[in-house]
Amino acid sequence: MATLYPVCPILMVDDEPAWLRSMTIMLERLGGINNLVTCDDSLQVMELLSRRQYELVLLDYSMPNLTGVELLEQIAGEYPELPVVILTGHNQVETAVDCLKRGAVDYFVKTMEDRRLVAGVQRIIRMQEIARENRKLREGIIAGRQLEHPDAFAGIITQSNSIQSLFHYIEAIAPSPQPVLITGESGVGKELFARAVHQVSRPGGPWVPVNVAGLDENIFADTMFGHARGAFTDADRERPGMLEQARGGVLFLDEIGSLDINSQAKLLRVLQDGEYYPLGSDRPRRLQARVVAATNQNLAELQLQGEFRKDLYFRLRTHHLHIPALRERGDDLLLLADHFLADAARELGKVKPTPPRELARLLASYDFPGNVRELRAMAYDAVATHAGRVLSLEAFRRAMGLTASNGHGNGATVGEKLIFGEQLPTLAEAGRALVDEAMARAGGNQGVAAQMLGISRPALNKRLKKMEDG
Repeated sequence: MATLYPVCPILMVDDEPAWLRSMTIMLERLGGINNLVTCDDSLQVMELLSRRQYELVLLDYSMPNLTGVELLEQIAGEYPELPVVILTGHNQVETAVDCLKRGAVDYFVKTMEDRRLVAGVQRIIRMQEIARENRKLREGIIAGRQLEHPDAFAGIITQSNSIQSLFHYIEAIAPSPQPVLITGESGVGKELFARAVHQVSRPGGPWVPVNVAGLDENIFADTMFGHARGAFTDADRERPGMLEQARGGVLFLDEIGSLDINSQAKLLRVLQDGEYYPLGSDRPRRLQARVVAATNQNLAELQLQGEFRKDLYFRLRTHHLHIPALRERGDDLLLLADHFLADAARELGKVKPTPPRELARLLASYDFPGNVRELRAMAYDAVATHAGRVLSLEAFRRAMGLTASNGHGNGATVGEKLIFGEQLPTLAEAGRALVDEAMARAGGNQGVAAQMLGISRPALNKRLKKMEDG
């Protein structure tokens, strides 16, 4: 079953049923717009508007009973936020100006401006979608940030406000069929967020993931569009492409930044036109899947280098999710570590070990370049190698490169005997060096550094001030 677009129907009003039929076909063929309600009696329009919410109204200028101008004034008076587009058979500047003054958002001439009309309708739909997104985001904040689909986000372990905001954004953009671009460093969980988009926006449809890295132009075209029987030598049967397989659901394009430039042009054409041709076929097929793309690369830099198309970038990032790095989600460190320890213990058939108090300080002192994926690997390795009730931190230290053999000056790892040179430092010098090292490991975060030193933040702040003074 095809997904209806837009979310709310478009009301088309004209006294000629034949024109309404041709307009319906044209909007669906050129714009993928298939959620339409037609009316050939202008006297019924206001009653129709009172029954449900509409995206916009396409209104014929010349009609018996009530003219388009009369209806325009009534609609503008009772439904001021509902966009109205006037359609007429004559190109008259004075008429167009008069309609715009009375509240119409646009004016088109019938039969002469099909593609311009479709583009104008799509632009208005997009404006309505943005308004709905902003309204839902505001409502989420005012309503205490309650999620409508909490189950869709159950796989993302967090207590971070920034991640919660992304959940609300995903719910706000759920009704939109437009593409979503997900960016973030490797290991932050971009696919989890893509799956959440799928669960919220197309829960009954298929989930089709494709890693596009390394696909050349020909393989990309066959993978995405499929082929007709006889399209090439070995094509003994028709094969549906990923776009067809994802019909009614989500097509997830991972590592989109690695897509070659020729394939980028093909993808752009599909997103612009809303249709594609299987290889060897002259019959177009409508794009009925929502496209979600992800990358850990900086697409802005790739554009400057001529390796990524600017027009494709802006088409893909109609909606944009940027997933913060784990080092920016300090509140989630222990929560995620505990979750992974429990998962590892369950998979390995062990009792979950008790994490020591020092684990929080150790995790806070590390940058996690591999993000959540790296933390998960650490936790699984720690559970696999531990043999006591309290979790050993050795696996974490080893993964962080903090073993005694890696050489950190004259110091040593936690719990080992400190080794000094021939000349002992004074207590003041040792204290200053320890504070400097803690601040460096904590990335300048005084709260984390204070935890590592075993003192309160005010005490550390006092020491830092004293060091600055002299």
